[in-house]
Amino acid sequence: MIQLREIGTIVRLQIQRSSLKIGQKPHRVYDTSPLLSVEQLSVSPGGVIALLPDNRTAIDVHNTRHPHSQNAGPNGVSIGFTPNYAGMRERFGDHMTDGCAGENILIETGESLELSDLERGVMIRCSAAGADLRLGDILVAQPCVEFSRYTLRMPEAEKGSPEIKETLQFLEHGTRGFYATPSNHGEPLVVSIGDRVYLPQ
Repeated sequence: MIQLREIGTIVRLQIQRSSLKIGQKPHRVYDTSPLLSVEQLSVSPGGVIALLPDNRTAIDVHNTRHPHSQNAGPNGVSIGFTPNYAGMRERFGDHMTDGCAGENILIETGESLELSDLERGVMIRCSAAGADLRLGDILVAQPCVEFSRYTLRMPEAEKGSPEIKETLQFLEHGTRGFYATPSNHGEPLVVSIGDRVYLPQ
């Protein structure tokens, strides 16, 4: 029997209605306005869909069903942890609000978690579905130049500048978040704000 260790609860759910990178290379900037915060997400191996009032839905841009999908295989679902945001705010400032990195599921934990802590995946106890959602094959969401410019409040910073290089190094190893693959291959499972999150032991 799998042992589970509770690590926290979901405090934010969101989708990216379109890309957060605006403009043309090499002058693209990072824009958080396409983010949409919701109370529930429908999660499947193809990605996430926001469940809106009046039975409406909105598809995340990384979902395979999005008309302009940016799905690249492992990036259909993304997760993040609140201690990482605390660290980014301490270094870069209060504009680094929870969720600004664009992850779908933000988990409030009392500990910082690295990739090695997530090697057995993450388990979400879905209160609305009465079932558990297993997220496995965890990968680091590598930081990009555009997000680094956003963190520095330097939209014109050159890709190879010392400031960008230093910021990219700081944001490595999961600080910006992680990609995860849902294990449910049947009906999508609904994840809600307040759902408890566990690490299989």
